[in-house]
Amino acid sequence: MTLRDFFEYALELLFPPRCPFCRTLLREHEKDLCRKCAGSLPIVPESAESQSFRHIERCISPLYYTGKVRESLLRYKFGGLRIYARTYAALMAERLEHRGLAFDVITWVPLSAKRLRTRGYDQARLLAEEIAKRFGIPCERLLIKTTDTPAQSGTHSRRERVTNVKGVYRPAALPMIRGKTILLVDDIVTTGSTLDECARVLRQSGAKSVSAVTVARGAN
Repeated sequence: MTLRDFFEYALELLFPPRCPFCRTLLREHEKDLCRKCAGSLPIVPESAESQSFRHIERCISPLYYTGKVRESLLRYKFGGLRIYARTYAALMAERLEHRGLAFDVITWVPLSAKRLRTRGYDQARLLAEEIAKRFGIPCERLLIKTTDTPAQSGTHSRRERVTNVKGVYRPAALPMIRGKTILLVDDIVTTGSTLDECARVLRQSGAKSVSAVTVARGAN
């Protein structure tokens, strides 16, 4: 048992697991989320998965970013509830498995060093690591964010979002990028400008292809 496993086990003893969407205590037969939420979450149909990206082959999101999904992700991202990553990753992995997709390596949309120091953890990295464990493939840091840009939620038009992220990422591990089929992970996708910019850097660095997966996508 690793130190991380020990602490997670201790936390489960002290704080019984709760559904990350409605925060009710999970029953013994319930795994990851409660039965009620399992049947009521705003699911994105596969036919609605967005394909309007220049550098990404596909972007898969199991949920819409609305209601209790939005509230849950805000608690995860800003409230320190890192344990939610396991449930989110399970939903993401299930959708990927259903599509029958295979990848050589998994990476994530990184935070800037400043944002990482402030938050204390990278929410996209936690998701990527959980998904990698489920598929048994490497999870590598392939990108570095060189500039601390304003949050994308503070920009409005697609053009503003594209400008906000242009040129702020660089490759971190070229041997792990060249010729590889890469899965890029983030928590939320709205216009897709951040994911597409990361994919552009990966493709220009020699990646064979880049697909993306997020917990949720904008409801618009």
